Amino acid sequence: MTDEERIKKAYELGFEYEREYYGCSQCTVAAVSEALEVRNDFIFKAASGFAGGMGSLCSGPCGGYTGGAMMVSAFFGRVRERFDDDIENRRSSYRLVRRLADRFFDAYGSFVCEKVQRSIFGRSFNILDPEERAAFEKAGAHTDKCPSVVGNAASWTCELILEEMRKKRLDLDHFRFLRQVASDLY
Repeated sequence: MTDEERIKKAYELGFEYEREYYGCSQCTVAAVSEALEVRNDFIFKAASGFAGGMGSLCSGPCGGYTGGAMMVSAFFGRVRERFDDDIENRRSSYRLVRRLADRFFDAYGSFVCEKVQRSIFGRSFNILDPEERAAFEKAGAHTDKCPSVVGNAASWTCELILEEMRKKRLDLDHFRFLRQVASDLY
């Protein structure tokens, strides 16, 4: 599969997963993981509480952004074995997450959930309130609005990871340690 095909697949999976299952952070993680063939159920599970601007509060970062940041960090973040001196990986992850933030700012004016909502809906919603949640859904939250944000987050993340891999002359086999399905966890 070419890089362009992987990036396109990440968008399509992100869109589909958010439309079908909800949970923007997990949907982003799942889409990127599958597009890059590094499914890791532990990272997927860890992304659960980041949805809807952290715990559905909408005041924190968009789950698409946090899911993307988690995947960037899974590939290029600091490793525990070098906790005291893994400066190169730590800086790589910071740089890539900032580039992901730039994509969000260019597209939505922010990476904060409620501001992304204002950009795509013209207003924000308190999704913890049942009436607001109903209005959110009626406005297309899981028809096309949030799925497009997750699709973009997944494709941007995939693109950033692939670019960094080329820059560092790495291939996906280098990251086989990321492959861990639930049966390996419990």
